[in-house]
Parts: sequence; C-alpha cells; structure tokens
Amino acid sequence: MTITVNTESSESFRHSIQIDDHELFTDLPKTLGGEGSAPDPHDYFDAALGACKALTLKLYAHKKGIPLTGVTVEVKHDSSQEQKGKYALHVKLTLKGVLTDAQRDELHQVADRCPVHKLMTTTEVSIETHLSEGAFSQ
Repeated sequence: MTITVNTESSESFRHSIQIDDHELFTDLPKTLGGEGSAPDPHDYFDAALGACKALTLKLYAHKKGIPLTGVTVEVKHDSSQEQKGKYALHVKLTLKGVLTDAQRDELHQVADRCPVHKLMTTTEVSIETHLSEGAFSQ
C-alpha cells in the first residue's frame, strides 16, 4: 500500500491524502498559518492509536464472544515537551455492553496490546526519505 500526499494549492498548507480508495485531508491550524480546514498530522498520529484500540477491542470481543456492543476511545495529547523528545498520550476507554468486571479488565489489557500501541512504544521505526528524480516544476 502506498499513501500519497499532495499539495492542493501553492497558496495554502492544505494537502490531500490518498490511501487506496480513501481520500483524507490535512492542514495546519490557523495559529501556524494554515486554514484549520482539516486535522494536522499530529491529530492523525493520535487518531491512529484511538482507532487501533477501538478496532482491536471489537475484533477481540467478537472472537471471544464477549458482549461488547461498542467502544469510545478519547485520546488527548500533551506535546509541551515534544522538543525534548517527550510526547504524552492520555487515553480514556469507554466500553459499552453488559460486561463483567473480569471482561472489562481483560479488554483493558487487550487495548494496550493493539498493533499501533505496540508500534508507538516498543518498535524501532526506520524512515528513509528519498528525493524523486526529475520531478521539477516551477
């Protein structure tokens, strides 16, 4: 899978994001000179964690026959020390359905094992950026 991000206009910071058949958008907040017309990249980073936890919980509960009817995941970040290498995410899970305390505890543990949580906390990520040859425009 390839994700493609394209500038929409030379006068703005808004970009389109193409992921397979899905189109999303990103922009900078007004405080940084953008229009605030779409989530910024940090929002998508945070959303990836929330979405992964929700989907992981629904899939796990479905496979185990746990009567989970819905999940709400709220993610808040503290980026005040990002320049020092610290980015804190605070996650609040709301589990819906008639669940026992044991099932709630089990699901809480599963949420922290979702693939994106593990990627963010235990994996060394390597990023290589290459300049495309012959892509000149004025």
